[in-house]
Amino acid sequence: MQLTLLTLAEPNRFNIVELLRNGPKSVGEIVQALGISQPHVSRHLRILSEAGMVRSRSKAQLRIYSLEAGPFQELDEWFDSFSILWEERLDNFEEYMLDYKKKEDL
Repeated sequence: MQLTLLTLAEPNRFNIVELLRNGPKSVGEIVQALGISQPHVSRHLRILSEAGMVRSRSKAQLRIYSLEAGPFQELDEWFDSFSILWEERLDNFEEYMLDYKKKEDL
């Protein structure tokens, strides 16, 4: 999971992942959408691939990249582990606000 977070910390890689959320894209489509050079896009895609976040397939002369679900599921599970904490805090806040409103109405 740390590798996934570190990999996403670089803005261009984050933008590539955001772009691939909408579906598979070729290197050329990524270059065009992000306005960075093809060598830079290829380098970032290689790093994303090594981190297990994207996969590629060949289609004629094109390399098509898509997201791999595994690392993102792991992040989702990690973020979900904080939901209990937030639910508890929001419940406490709701209780506080209800008490405050009752006192204000008196």
